[in-house]
Amino acid sequence: MNYKETLFFIGKCLTINREKHNLEIIKNQLKNEAINWEAVVKLSTSHYVFPALYCNLKKANLLSYLPSDLVDFMQHITQLNLDRNLEILKQAKELNKLLIENNITPIFLKGVGSLFQDIYDDIAERMIADIDFIVSKENYIKAIILVKKFGYTKVNKFKHHSPVFRHHPRLHKKDCVAPVEIHKEVLIQKFADEFNFNLIEKNCIKINDITVLNYDHQLSLSILSNQINDDGYYIKNLTLKHAYDAYLLSKKTNAKKAFQQFYHLKHPLNCFLASCYQTFNKIDSLTYESNSEIEQYLEDFNLYLVDEKKRKKDYKKIKLKLYLIRKRDFILKTISHKEYRNWLINDLLIRLKLKKMAA
Repeated sequence: MNYKETLFFIGKCLTINREKHNLEIIKNQLKNEAINWEAVVKLSTSHYVFPALYCNLKKANLLSYLPSDLVDFMQHITQLNLDRNLEILKQAKELNKLLIENNITPIFLKGVGSLFQDIYDDIAERMIADIDFIVSKENYIKAIILVKKFGYTKVNKFKHHSPVFRHHPRLHKKDCVAPVEIHKEVLIQKFADEFNFNLIEKNCIKINDITVLNYDHQLSLSILSNQINDDGYYIKNLTLKHAYDAYLLSKKTNAKKAFQQFYHLKHPLNCFLASCYQTFNKIDSLTYESNSEIEQYLEDFNLYLVDEKKRKKDYKKIKLKLYLIRKRDFILKTISHKEYRNWLINDLLIRLKLKKMAA
């Protein structure tokens, strides 16, 4: 199995309990083909869907086709992830209580938000790195101070963090399983005027005392976290973690209608939806608005799936270009923003001090 075959195999596996046509395809593959399980494990792990793969195969009663030692390993990892997610939910509820008691309403984003929204058949499916929540710009500094007073400190105490547009540097607390990212924005500055706290707050959902994005916004953010914040749109890359979330959320709302509220973001959203439509094997809820630009995007996406050498070569070029653009923008900000100037001066002083110590 090459990369593309492995990606599409896992993609279909993630849908077998909702899509009958994919269930039949996977059953036939498991019965009649030699599956490269090493490749499946490697790719599903790197895309953070290994527990989701296990949960779907288990629910569809297909585990008997897998090597027994692999099933044992999958079960073990999934149980660890379940235990971690239960602790994360407990931690998030604790933070929610702290902030609400101080007249701040956090809106939980991404993985934790999806757990609270109950979009998964089993909460063990979702692998989560951080607890992400957003607050208003007016409450941003207050929220950071409160969380720090509650015992959270920088993940890297000694790192001199540059000013961050979207969120405060990650914070963690002793004996808590997940770091926390306190957001004032959800996207990079270029698109912040189009998708931001003010838009989110108007239509958010309350589940008991927990506030989360509505399905349209959660679907959009699942995609844009990959497409915009992680540069997936520029490098024609799809991460199954984000794609699986998008697939599940497409069952809760109409994706094409959800994207109509955006202007600049509509195109990268539809490009990702198109790559999901193909990866998950033509699922109705992932139907996208096609045009020549999107079909070209899909053509490039498919080429990179089969030509690893070209993908790596182009990836380096694109990442370098984006890096230089961001460096230029940062330098321009030091001219107009005092916060950036102060950071640059402090950074230069630290570097000079370290240089003298090393001499």
